[in-house]
Amino acid sequence: MYKIAKLALAAIVSLATVSASAAIISGSIWAVPGSVASNATFANVPARAPDVTFDVDNTLFFDSRTCAGCYSLGGFLTSVPGHEAFNIVENTPGQLAGTSNDHLYLFEGLVTVTTGQTFTVTHDDGLQLDIGGLMVIDEPFGTPPVTTTRTYTGPSGNFAFRLVYGECCGAPGVLQIDLPFRNVPEPGTLAMLGLGLAGLAATRRRTQ
Repeated sequence: MYKIAKLALAAIVSLATVSASAAIISGSIWAVPGSVASNATFANVPARAPDVTFDVDNTLFFDSRTCAGCYSLGGFLTSVPGHEAFNIVENTPGQLAGTSNDHLYLFEGLVTVTTGQTFTVTHDDGLQLDIGGLMVIDEPFGTPPVTTTRTYTGPSGNFAFRLVYGECCGAPGVLQIDLPFRNVPEPGTLAMLGLGLAGLAATRRRTQ
């Protein structure tokens, strides 16, 4: 009986690990004047409700150069296979069919970082990256596709991050950054794990 319980526990832990592998990043998009999109700062993020919301569960990677229709807003969000946004909600009708030009994007989530870690981002156009209240990347202005590398100097640990990205001034639109996203267990995974542990406890009581 002990051997069976041990195998069951291993299976539950394995299932929880696999199911909790997704790190959910929330995204919001606002249509803005070109002067705002070309100055992608947190201060310029509109206070009103976003025109589009969505989620991402892996590396932030969007590139309008990958297909003919990828410079539309909807095409941009799904431009790179394996990195598509999902749970896309169009709060302002017609936004997804229009161009991705002149928009601000705000990404929010959790990361696990180490002091001295470097981050590299390829972008067109500007962005700011904040981790735990520390500005890590501050390149808000319009630019052709460029690669920027910066070093994180804050404490090691788990922190909230925010990234604001602006797409202005015409095609292309590019945002690619590898952040160490922190996995967030899904509610179903936690419930399943709890039931499994309760079952193991009951098995142990019966064998005593």
